[in-house]
Amino acid sequence: MSFNIALSGVAASQKDLDATANNIANVNTVGFKESRAEFGDVYAASLLASGKTKVGDGVLTQEISQQFSQGSLSFTSNALDLAITGNGFFATIPDETSRDFSFTRAGQFKLDNNNFVVNSTGDNLLGFPVNTDSTSSSVALSTTIPVRIPDSSGSPTPTSQVDLRFNLPAGDQAKIAADFDPSDPLTYNSATSVTVFDSLGDSHVMTYYFVKDNDAAAPNEWYVVASVDDQLVNMANADGSDADPFASDNSMGLNSGFPVSAGKLKFSDGGEFIGIESADGVTRLDLKIETQQLGGTILGNGSDISQTIKIDFNLNLLEADQNEPTQFASAFEVTSLEQDGLPVGRLTGIDISPDGLVRATFSNGTSEPIVRVALVRFSNEQGLTQQSGTTWKESILSGEALAGEATTGTFGDINSSALEQANVNLTTELIDMIIAQRNFQANSRALEVNNQLNQTILNIR
Repeated sequence: MSFNIALSGVAASQKDLDATANNIANVNTVGFKESRAEFGDVYAASLLASGKTKVGDGVLTQEISQQFSQGSLSFTSNALDLAITGNGFFATIPDETSRDFSFTRAGQFKLDNNNFVVNSTGDNLLGFPVNTDSTSSSVALSTTIPVRIPDSSGSPTPTSQVDLRFNLPAGDQAKIAADFDPSDPLTYNSATSVTVFDSLGDSHVMTYYFVKDNDAAAPNEWYVVASVDDQLVNMANADGSDADPFASDNSMGLNSGFPVSAGKLKFSDGGEFIGIESADGVTRLDLKIETQQLGGTILGNGSDISQTIKIDFNLNLLEADQNEPTQFASAFEVTSLEQDGLPVGRLTGIDISPDGLVRATFSNGTSEPIVRVALVRFSNEQGLTQQSGTTWKESILSGEALAGEATTGTFGDINSSALEQANVNLTTELIDMIIAQRNFQANSRALEVNNQLNQTILNIR
């Protein structure tokens, strides 16, 4: 019997050494959780046996138990390196169509050739779909989707309006409207440009020319003429119909060979903006100047030929407004020039917040929420079935996987550009290894003593 008792001690010490060696081997494994060997004594007694004289039957390895304590964080420069501070696991699947969930604390993620976020073994990271206001559509594990980072921000937005604020110099010399020639700076007073976009996201330069009217009866009136890519465009009538460049007092460039219909800006003798005269010659107090359809100007790229661009001068009918154009005795100055179009944006950066929201920024200056990284927790983490690659599977002992958002309930935070290191204390493991070694030696010595006693008995004659 003593042979078996000592042998069980040797086996238990070997198991303890194995667990310690595995911990030491994975001291640099991201997301690794240390294990410990848990033992129990073996004691068997029959109904009629005397418990007072019964000796135990040795030791038994009851469980190799993983310890899910928090590991320290190591910070990196990769935004897709993720670490969980607190409770929770990342959920992954082997491919986009699979529902074979695995769970991990190792956050070494990267983009594959299809822009899916994957780990080192190629498993897809899962997240919750989000709405445009960044709220999650659902927080159920069954509705999670593979996290994918788009390389562009979707469809471009054609320019429909330009917001323009400026000061026109009151002392400028008046020009003859019929002599206007965009190639001759002497035929106009000032000009400014803005980049606009068509329906395909292609960029074009839109230029505004300002010509002070030489009508002595109207000293505070200015023509405004527009061109796109150096091609003049007519302004539309107040009712949106095409303007005849020769039928209106707002016709420009008749003598220079560049006839075009223009809008007219009117100012008071105090320099306040008081109204807009459209290309049909009618003064409108609430009208934005609008170009004709640009189909005759933007050619050859297949964009929407019906595109028009309004020019908003922020006219305030009630009082002078700082957002309106002015005509003061100072130099020509543009204080605001903005347009509402956007080209196709290319991915320039990724930001992941502590609640797991993945937001992409693009080269066109926009950003949009993409997805929210899902976290999963279990009632009994130690009941999870361990897999290779620092992953676990759900089991009966662990309980059902419960998905949720980071920073809510009992879920921890997600740290971008960080990795959770193994929770192994190397000093403690080395001490445990020495203790296990001594236990192994002691049990080996017990075996040796038993062998000597048996040999002595066999030598009795």
